[in-house]
Amino acid sequence: MKQQTFTDVEYSNRKRKTKREEFLEAMDNIIPWSYWTDIIRPYYPSGKRGCPPKDIEMMLRMYLMQNWFNLSDVGVEDTIYDSFAMRTFMHIDFLTEQVPDATTLLHFRHLMETNKIGKKIFDDVRERLDKSGLIMHGGTVVDATLIAAPISTKNIDGKRDPEMHQTKKGNEWYFGMKVHSGVDAGSGYVHTITGTSANVHDIVETSKLIREDDEVVYGDSGYSGAQKRNEFKEDEHLSSIEMRVNVRPSSIKVTEKYKGIN
Repeated sequence: MKQQTFTDVEYSNRKRKTKREEFLEAMDNIIPWSYWTDIIRPYYPSGKRGCPPKDIEMMLRMYLMQNWFNLSDVGVEDTIYDSFAMRTFMHIDFLTEQVPDATTLLHFRHLMETNKIGKKIFDDVRERLDKSGLIMHGGTVVDATLIAAPISTKNIDGKRDPEMHQTKKGNEWYFGMKVHSGVDAGSGYVHTITGTSANVHDIVETSKLIREDDEVVYGDSGYSGAQKRNEFKEDEHLSSIEMRVNVRPSSIKVTEKYKGIN
């Protein structure tokens, strides 16, 4: 157990905790840290050569906070120094150690991405929720979100990322990627995620977001015509899915009787 500092004593006398602090305390108690660090361990530097690596769990905690609070590498490093709640979540004692720097976090994130460890952790969360009976099944809400990036964004070779393209939404043009998600209609839990270039139409990824036991799929007008695609027609389960799509107001026909009535 780490030694209490004057800051710890001072903060313990506050009238209430912040929302961020309550969230991080909940995550600290819920997350199976030993299991997740074991998933990462086979891919993590052993430290037999060079400087000893940072503790896996410490890096994982920093990585998770970066994603939860949408922070840059430098941003999450600075915020941990500033925030009592984030420092506590890191289980770090400034008397004996320092926050891993932005470059160390960058290497850790690349390790997670290269070895698809994020997907392994995502699958573990889904399995645990399913076993706990927190996922309803039977219905999925499909949606797509644009992840915009500056057009000048280039990779290490000085070239533009070939996976990024531009697309138009409304009257605005966007450059970047698109995230397609399948959400459990009963619980709101995101059970499936895929990523594509921004110019890929929403309906292209629809079949990948549907579970084997789904009977109904909900989506906005961007998913109109999904069942006309070959992957739906040629699959017995997909062809039986009930697609409930919100149509555009302009496509709703108004009878003469109700014209002009608000």
